[in-house]
Amino acid sequence: MSNGGVEITFLGTSSGVPTRSRNVSSVALKLPQRAEIWLFDCGEGTQHQLLRSELRISQIRRIFITHMHGDHIFGLMGLLASCGLAGDNHAVDVYGPPDLQGYIKACLRYSQMRFGFPVRVHAVAPGVVYEEEEFRVTCAPLKHRVPAFGYRVAERDRPGEFNVVKAQQLGIPPGPVYGQLKRGERVTLPDGRVLDGREFCGPPQPGRHFVYCTDTIYCDEAVELARGADVLVHEATFSHLDAALAFERLHSTSTMAAQVALAAGVKQLILTHFSPRYAPGNPIQLSDLLAEAQAIFPNTVLAQDFWTYAIPRTRVPATTATGGA
Repeated sequence: MSNGGVEITFLGTSSGVPTRSRNVSSVALKLPQRAEIWLFDCGEGTQHQLLRSELRISQIRRIFITHMHGDHIFGLMGLLASCGLAGDNHAVDVYGPPDLQGYIKACLRYSQMRFGFPVRVHAVAPGVVYEEEEFRVTCAPLKHRVPAFGYRVAERDRPGEFNVVKAQQLGIPPGPVYGQLKRGERVTLPDGRVLDGREFCGPPQPGRHFVYCTDTIYCDEAVELARGADVLVHEATFSHLDAALAFERLHSTSTMAAQVALAAGVKQLILTHFSPRYAPGNPIQLSDLLAEAQAIFPNTVLAQDFWTYAIPRTRVPATTATGGA
């Protein structure tokens, strides 16, 4: 991963059906300092998109499914089958609505396929979906024609920068003591001095927060899930001029997505899941959807297949990053 940051790669940005330039829904999240990829949705052809990208299928460890519509799940079984045929034997955890387990079992039964590696399926419910030392994943219900969930990946805050110069000036020798102080612990030195690690560290470095919301019409649950996120990836199936279609099919317009971003106070909005109707020749183009959203939330961009966005880490001012005196 370039620069060691959290990166989002869009593998499919069309809604319903693929087009010549856009596949159906899938987003890959590549995590820092580990050879690991998490997928969000797995529409038909996702494995082909992965092969055309710089991502490695063998690094997929978790797959989060928003809902059971085909343009979000029809690529799942093919991808898992390829993982097995490639000889990968690491476990893959799959998360999604309660019906997901039955779908996978039915596919296995009727195709007579067997996984050659552990595949663990988890039915999600609002709240914490997965938690570990570095990341926490939560989900919230969205408003669509079938049960659908949005996901939030929260990177935990990291300890502030350790003030090595201050430690050296106080005659503290390098070694395990530095690690204890960096963790903010109290340390008693052989000479009897008691040191408070918090006085040697700057403020914690805020973790990055990624939110993925599709498919849904505007809803308060999406706003709460996205509250204060660094980046919100939100569906924008329709133009504001086609709002009647959005309400009929329970999808978002570009302006609904922008309203979620504005109400949630996110830093960056990325629109995806575009209706194929806005192809060249249509009086409404995707550039119009972008303009509609930017009129409400200026920090908006349109996703395209194979585009990678590195989520920046919030920087603590240099004057406060050296710890207390």
